[in-house]
Amino acid sequence: MQYDVYKNRNPASNQRFPFLLDVQAGLLEELDTRVVVPLAAEALFAGKTLTRLMPFVEIQDTQHVAVIPQLAGIARRELGDRVGNLGAAREEIIAALDLLLTGV
Repeated sequence: MQYDVYKNRNPASNQRFPFLLDVQAGLLEELDTRVVVPLAAEALFAGKTLTRLMPFVEIQDTQHVAVIPQLAGIARRELGDRVGNLGAAREEIIAALDLLLTGV
């Protein structure tokens, strides 16, 4: 579901990006793939973020950065357990995606 957050099961990237944010529209639920944004611990990007492009979000009482420039498509089966939903941050997420895709 759009804006759900999942554990990152990929051993090659889950230390750096412990969570993945599903940004794909719900209308496309039948697809076997999902478009996701990796979430990194805030400390990993301290002082290195453009906050409009990489908004801060809270997952499990910890600040994370939505690393919008590293948007990716993955197989649905690669998503780990659902741990939350960032629907409350919808406006910031969409603004960051708009900046990445349209420059606006």
